[in-house]
Amino acid sequence: MQRHWLIPDWDPGLTLAHLPLEPLIGRGIRVLLLDVDRTLLPGRDVELSAPMRRWAKDASRLLHIHLVSNNPSRQRIQAVADQLNVTYTCSAAKPRRGAIRRVINKLPNASSEIAMVGDRVFTDVLAGNRLGLYTVLVRPPRSDGTPCRHDRVQRLERHLARFFGAVGQ
Repeated sequence: MQRHWLIPDWDPGLTLAHLPLEPLIGRGIRVLLLDVDRTLLPGRDVELSAPMRRWAKDASRLLHIHLVSNNPSRQRIQAVADQLNVTYTCSAAKPRRGAIRRVINKLPNASSEIAMVGDRVFTDVLAGNRLGLYTVLVRPPRSDGTPCRHDRVQRLERHLARFFGAVGQ
């Protein structure tokens, strides 16, 4: 049975700062493609919170991390990437596959070893699923790394996904 493109492989109900790495590593994931806005950072912040920095530091010891953002500001996304010492792609135009495919083609890893992690069903999950990646939907964080209580965009996207037949949302 083919999976629905709007259903993430893993929806733990956590922010990235609290996402356990063991389940990913146990699945053979070696690369994380991370969204930036509302995944790593709340709103328009540039400075990563301490919980997010700790998580990213732990993750980068075990996994290759690349930031993939639809945000067109190269300066902003580079400032975030520099804090983590990782590579990045801005203006990715998710859910279109071109920019992400270019990143994947530069990696020595199979698509089964790559996870797309983000907060949006109609960009991050859809793009990752279309490319055959393992997809993880995280909750948008507040500045302290805890889940944002007013994630209206994600709630709306979950409702729309159900409307389009994505059972399990």
